[in-house]
Amino acid sequence: METFYCKNILELKREKNFLEKKLNIKIRIKGKKVLIYGDSIEEYEFSLVLDAINLGYSAKTAALLTEEDIILEKINIKDFTRRKNLEVVRGRLIGTHGRTKRTIEQISGCEIAIKDNTVGIIGPAESIEYALTAITNLIRGTKQTNIYKYLERINAKRKISEK
Repeated sequence: METFYCKNILELKREKNFLEKKLNIKIRIKGKKVLIYGDSIEEYEFSLVLDAINLGYSAKTAALLTEEDIILEKINIKDFTRRKNLEVVRGRLIGTHGRTKRTIEQISGCEIAIKDNTVGIIGPAESIEYALTAITNLIRGTKQTNIYKYLERINAKRKISEK
């Protein structure tokens, strides 16, 4: 039995049955405290999934972390900028009507979540590196068009290597 604390308890309650079947565990919820019954490997996988849910991912997206090639990478915005007003940086990451975030997700094949000063990226291990580079460069102040060009170049190289 392992005890965890969940900030996004509503998502966990909504998808409790799905997570129990997917992770082969038993979940009991008491307030914000979550009790897990299962093997140590399944408890570890649940801790990864819960970490992603706390970042703002849906339970179904977070459950992808149980697959072998999918990982979660978290970065702190403050580590890559000296700006005091981090709203501007978060705005640059999201873009107008979410365009920048959506474009990075589509080209890199990763899911991105931004919560407070933390950016989470879920995706295949090889794609995470490209999305991470794009996001850190955006935080540092690179123009969005340059980020799009970088991702398109990487995507073109990936398509050529697959053939």
